[in-house]
Amino acid sequence: MKDRLNALDVALNNELREREFYLRHATRTKNPVGAAMFRQIAAEELEHYERLHALKETWEAKRQWPETVPLKVNGTVVKDVLKGALKQAAGAPAGDADDREALKTAIAFEAKGTEFYAGLRDRVADPREKAFFDLLASIEHEHYASLKDTEEYLTDPAGWFRKTDRGGLDGA
Repeated sequence: MKDRLNALDVALNNELREREFYLRHATRTKNPVGAAMFRQIAAEELEHYERLHALKETWEAKRQWPETVPLKVNGTVVKDVLKGALKQAAGAPAGDADDREALKTAIAFEAKGTEFYAGLRDRVADPREKAFFDLLASIEHEHYASLKDTEEYLTDPAGWFRKTDRGGLDGA
């Protein structure tokens, strides 16, 4: 019980810290792709925080997995945000060194988050609890992948477009 509450405290602190980081960098960057990515992930981290907070309150009060607290979280739409922002990014300022450094920090956050939630998933027996932490781990992993993609775009936009362009060279 105490271990679970300690883990939830760590998760709550991480989600808040990461959200603040993303919001700070969303307002700092001049690149619309980076700003959109940071804003979207900040919103998703807030939702994670709210669900984890509800879970912690229930655990403290009832010492069991909640029956009525809505613990499902929305799936991430971060890939859609990236695609939408790219359509509007023509002629936008490139990412600067601070943007790239922020992305590296964010990538590390998300890698640790993926590992943390996967560890929680692997230590619990309740199938609902297992599924919840698995969902959080998979969302954190998708954040990680999208941030890596954004980092690549901000570092080398032309190379990123060449790599992601699905058109063929046969004129089709």
